[in-house]
Amino acid sequence: MGIEFTALHWIYVVFIVLIIGFMVKRRDTTLICVVGIFMLAIVATGDFTSSISGVFNSFIYAITELLSTILIISIIVAMSRVMMSSGINEVMVAPFTKIIKTPALAYWTIGLLMMFISWFFWPSPAVALLGAVLLPVAIRAGLPALGVAMAMNLFGHGIALSSDFVIQGAPKLTADAAGIPVGDVVSASIPLVITMGVVTTIVAYIFLRRDMKRGTLLLNTGNNEEEEGEQETAENLLSIGQKRFFAVLIPIAFIIDVIAMSVFNLTGGDATALIGGTSVFILLLLSMVAHKSAGLEKTTSYLIQGFQFGFKVFGPVIPIAAFFYLGDAGFTQILGDHLPATSHGIVNDLGVGLAAIVPLTKEIAVVTLAVVGAITGLDGSGFSGISLAGSVGSLFGNAIGDGTATLTALGQITAIWVGGGTLIPWALIPAAAICNVSPFELARRNLIPVVIGLIVTTIVAVFLI
Repeated sequence: MGIEFTALHWIYVVFIVLIIGFMVKRRDTTLICVVGIFMLAIVATGDFTSSISGVFNSFIYAITELLSTILIISIIVAMSRVMMSSGINEVMVAPFTKIIKTPALAYWTIGLLMMFISWFFWPSPAVALLGAVLLPVAIRAGLPALGVAMAMNLFGHGIALSSDFVIQGAPKLTADAAGIPVGDVVSASIPLVITMGVVTTIVAYIFLRRDMKRGTLLLNTGNNEEEEGEQETAENLLSIGQKRFFAVLIPIAFIIDVIAMSVFNLTGGDATALIGGTSVFILLLLSMVAHKSAGLEKTTSYLIQGFQFGFKVFGPVIPIAAFFYLGDAGFTQILGDHLPATSHGIVNDLGVGLAAIVPLTKEIAVVTLAVVGAITGLDGSGFSGISLAGSVGSLFGNAIGDGTATLTALGQITAIWVGGGTLIPWALIPAAAICNVSPFELARRNLIPVVIGLIVTTIVAVFLI
């Protein structure tokens, strides 16, 4: 395919292996990522000063790319602080406690709700809508915060985003690249999505229950002691009637957001921004009513708490995100035009190179598409490599005489499950942050169920061609 591999490609591969190895060993990867960024920079530019600057510029790039996520998480957390301080959250979650009585009901109910809402509005707004309300309910039912994060993550960023049946952003990208109708990719993906979703969520739940019974997974409330103390001492900020009023008003405000998303066709970043703006106004209103004359100062205090939380969560993520962004379009923007003229980014080059060197049989084509999809998902976006999956799927389908739609759908599913927010730590931050759990721990918890799901789905794809 005319791909020219350079030292930059091999350095990137070496550091991917090192980063994965350190993550498996539960060691911090910041140092490895910074060294990896510097090595790529020094080899690309040959200039020591520019390479030092490149490390800093890569951090700026990563923060810029992640900023909207940081903001929505910080604002949602700030809003949740005032809800806890005033006791509104207690009134709000009371009806759900009558339905969600067990950890199993909590896991499957939250997961299915997340999947349904994510199909229409994508996962990030769905996390914001569901997380703050259902997390306390699930914890009371006995499901740890990490289990809540897994349910939202696997059903939302996994099943819903990889299938994208309603909005069809993902299948359109892959179908266009493969030169086939969108409907073909959607149809071909249905059995694969069902297989992947059922296997992964069931395996994840089995492991979750096992560790809960062993006592190795504690019932983390998702709140720190300071928050709990604040809530216990501030119950008298509002009357019972006021609490009930706001407990109804807040869900109505978000329901109106959902209607607006549908009417005005708002998805992705636009939908997230609507949720964020609504949360800001709810924060302002609650602060002024609950704290009265001190409301102006308390509003700022809650925002500070939210941003402290947001950047505390994102702190360890920024260096690793900065490294992986160099595998895609970020390389040129951060370090300049130092890749070969035929390059489409380091990650895509590696995927194309892998596809070019394997012999073509039905089984090898399927496995290769799954691996190519997973590799392109390593940049953490999930979507950046699915066009490559479509083009490789078309190439392999033509070579073996059948199965273009199935191969394309498989590449789409593997890329998004890996990069869209179930295995790459910075991609699954929304669910982790809302539940106040470590994104790295959530990624480790998802790893085995997702890998098992990908293996089974790949085997099923062989029989579908």
